[in-house]
Parts: sequence; C-alpha cells; structure tokens
Amino acid sequence: MKNFKKIFKNDKSVIAMIHLPALPGSPLYDPKLGLNYIIESAQRDLEALQDADVDAVLFGNENDRPYELKVNTASSATMSYVIGFLKEKIKVPFGVNVLWDPISTIAVAAATGAQFVREIFTGVYASDMGLWIPDAAKALRYKKSLDRNDLLMFYNVSAEFAYSLDQRSLADRSRSVVFSSIPDAVLVSGQITGEAAKIDDLESVKKILPNTPVLANTGVKLETVTNILKIVDGVIVGSSLKVDGDTWKPVDPKRALDFMNKVKSIR
Repeated sequence: MKNFKKIFKNDKSVIAMIHLPALPGSPLYDPKLGLNYIIESAQRDLEALQDADVDAVLFGNENDRPYELKVNTASSATMSYVIGFLKEKIKVPFGVNVLWDPISTIAVAAATGAQFVREIFTGVYASDMGLWIPDAAKALRYKKSLDRNDLLMFYNVSAEFAYSLDQRSLADRSRSVVFSSIPDAVLVSGQITGEAAKIDDLESVKKILPNTPVLANTGVKLETVTNILKIVDGVIVGSSLKVDGDTWKPVDPKRALDFMNKVKSIR
C-alpha cells in the first residue's frame, strides 16, 4: 500500500484508459491515417481525461487485435514514440500496458518514464491467444536490469479473453501472488474489455488482501462506481467514459467529468 500511495494521493483512485488506435504491425492499422492520427487521437483523449481531473491515465494498445503474447516490435516502438511525443502534455501519473506481453510492457515503461504497468504476470490460461503462461520471475528480473525498481507493478489476476487452468479460488490465487511476487496492486477483471468484474470476486479478493491495493479493472460505470468503491481501493475505467460507452470511440468529455464528479462526491 505504501508504494501505491506515493503515486496515488487520493483515496478511491481513478485510472482512466487511453486506448490507442491500431498500431503499425497489427492487422487493423490504417496506413492511410498513419502516425499523426494515432497521436491526435491519444492527445484528444488525454486532454479530455485530464480536464475531468482523473488521478492517472493508462496507455494501452487495445485495438491491436487479435492480441499477441509476444508483441510485434513495431507496435511497442510506436507506442513509445506516441507517449514520448505527448510526454510534455501529461500532467498526471501514467502507466502502460502492451497487450499481452510483460516484457514489452516493461520496456515501453522504461523508455517513456511511466510510473506503473498493468499486465498478466502470473497464472496459466486457456485463451483466445492459445495457451497463456506468463513468467513473473522473468519480468521482474527484466525490470531490475533496466534499473526501474520504482516502477509499480499492477497484477491482473483474472485475465480477460481467457479461462484460468488453476483450480484454486480467485481469492487464493490472489493471496498466493502477493506472497510470491509482491505486486503493488491486484486487479480484478470481467471476461472481456468493458465487462464488469463480479462483485463476489471483488469482495473475496479485497477481504483476503486487506493491506494490498485492489482495483476493479474492467466494466466500471457511472451507475455502478459507488457500490464498487465501497469494496475496492480504486478503479481502472475505459469504455464507459467513451462516446456512447463504446470502447472504440473517443473519450466523451461530459461522461468523464460526470464520472469524476460522482467519485469525488463519495470519497
């Protein structure tokens, strides 16, 4: 909790997603729009979220579908370039998540000066991407080799687009991860992007980890954030702040402002 509080000063913190358009090297990338479109999209969302007074932003390559377990070098390089281009405009703490590659995520964080990362670092999953076996030990040693001991590690313990082959309960898996890997926060997700985590899952993980920050990672909405923040220490929110609540549309400034006003009223 101490490391988390160094960056996130407010109780019940809100981390808002900046979903980058498809990057070079991915099937949905549009070369006619090019890099300028990606930068303009990210800058527009960044400005709207900062104007709404979110606590932090998280850059993700959400539209690099279908996702990879070892990410194309062009994608991670472009992501670093875009964040670097915007760096002077970023006024809040920021993190990165390169789906679904812990090593690329840490590399981009090191290149851009990010304060935190989000990833699937542990577990064994049957997933849309095939058999998914991340290596937390390798990722943490890589972070150490880049001299980024200050980089906060957010462990998503319930992978989207996947089914855990570990038969232990989510709470038991979360407790084990905290013991073996010492994450700076534990994240609980729904089945896919924009789908809410089960309240029972949030409750069970927070109950077993009273001294570790636990965040709801997906599907948080204006209508549900009050009840969710009664349970967990913060939220990561993306789709519900977009125009029409659509993951692939730009951030809606009014939705973002309404969401933050609600959070501030219940802090």
